[in-house]
Amino acid sequence: MKKPEPRELEVIRTARITPNMHRVTLGGAGMSQFPDDQESAYIKLFFPQAEGEKPLVRTYTVRHQRPGEIDVDFNLHGDAESGLGAGPASSWAASTQPGDRILVGGPGTKKMINPDADWHLLAGDMTALPAISVNLEQLPEDARGHAVISIMHEDDAQPLKHPANITLHWVVDPSPRDENQTLLNYISKLDLPEGEPSIWTACEFTSMRALRHHFKETWQPPRERLYISSYWKRGRSEDQHKVIKREDADREGN
Repeated sequence: MKKPEPRELEVIRTARITPNMHRVTLGGAGMSQFPDDQESAYIKLFFPQAEGEKPLVRTYTVRHQRPGEIDVDFNLHGDAESGLGAGPASSWAASTQPGDRILVGGPGTKKMINPDADWHLLAGDMTALPAISVNLEQLPEDARGHAVISIMHEDDAQPLKHPANITLHWVVDPSPRDENQTLLNYISKLDLPEGEPSIWTACEFTSMRALRHHFKETWQPPRERLYISSYWKRGRSEDQHKVIKREDADREGN
C-alpha cells in the first residue's frame, strides 16, 4: 500500500514545558484527514533545508490529540535558543512561531505496553517521555510497577497522570554517556513486585542493548510482553541510526 502524502500543518502555539522540553501544537486545515486516537503514534516531520536540498526527516511522537490539533514535544539538544550545538529539529522547535507551517507524515503504528501482566515497567530517556506519558495515562487504574525516566535536569520532571501503584522514578543524568548506563544501573536495584512483568523501554541505542540483555538474561519475559526500542544513537544521524537499528534487529532475529 502506498504511503499517504505528507500533510501541511500549521503551528498554533508553542510552550516551554521544562528546561529541556519544548511543546509545539500543530493544527490547521491539514488536520481534517488526520485520524482520531493517535496519542503515542509516531509522525515524521520534514524540516526544510537550503534550496535544492532534500528536507531532513525526523520522527516524533503525538503527545496529545484534541479536535483539530496535536501536541509534539521536543527534547532540546545543545543550546536550542542560539542554535549552538542544537540539531535542526531542536532549533526549529525553539524558534518556530504561530503561523509557521511544516510537512508532517504519518501517523504510524502506536507501540503500547501490554497491559496483561502482574506488574509493569516503563523506562526511557527524555526522547521517550511523550510515549511513556501516554502509556501511563492508558494503563488500568489497578496497574502496579515502576516508571524510570532519565532526565537532564531535576526541573525536567513533569507531573504525569499515572495509576496510584505505579511509582515514578526521575533519574537525573545531566550529561548522559554510553558508559553511564543510567537506566540499567537504576533498574537493576529496584525492589520489584512478584509475578510476571510487562516491559516497555525506549532510549539511546547502546543503553537499549544493555537493557535488552539484562531483561532477557534476568527476567526472560515472553516476546509479547517486551517492547524495547532505540530512538537514537549517540553521534549518528537518524538515517544512520535506522541502518544500525535494522542491522541489530536482523542479528537478534526480530
